[in-house]
Amino acid sequence: MNGASSFALHLLRHGEPEGAGRLIGATDATPTPAGLSACVDQGRDLGAEVLIASDLSRARLAGEAIASETGVPLSIDPRWRELDFGTWDGLAPGDVDGAALARFWDDPDAYAPPEAETWSTLVRRVGSAIGSLAVRPTLVVTHGGAMRAALAVLCGFGQRQTWALDLPYGCVLSLRVWPGDGAGQQPAAQIARLYP
Repeated sequence: MNGASSFALHLLRHGEPEGAGRLIGATDATPTPAGLSACVDQGRDLGAEVLIASDLSRARLAGEAIASETGVPLSIDPRWRELDFGTWDGLAPGDVDGAALARFWDDPDAYAPPEAETWSTLVRRVGSAIGSLAVRPTLVVTHGGAMRAALAVLCGFGQRQTWALDLPYGCVLSLRVWPGDGAGQQPAAQIARLYP
């Protein structure tokens, strides 16, 4: 893209957490031992020079384990957190009014749960984190919602389009990123690989 320098950005979704299947956003669920091990296996050989993790335990603990394995220092950045589901956070989907949940999935800005973060707020937050990345091979241990927000920022995907990719626990989404120029040009990316 215009010959500008690019860098590899690997987004690793945390491994399976305790209580998987619930709306776990800001809830600080811990990873299962198998989930933690899966993340270390995925993050070990990506060649990252920069390692960042969300501050939530399910991502942070995986980041710490990868740092220990690779020797790459870990930075914690809460901007890579999952969407906060507000009063629904930590609930099983069956414990939420079905019609309200359907409206939320259809339009998470217009029908956000009570006291929740909106989709557009998540996109702005993740966009800010992306804007501060160094032009170096980077691994971010994060969450499914933040990964979808990164696709919105870097690839121009609409909210519905971000759901076209299955992002299971422990998957890696690798992107080739061309950073913005700081003078109005936004960062852009191509999807290089998605693997479980």
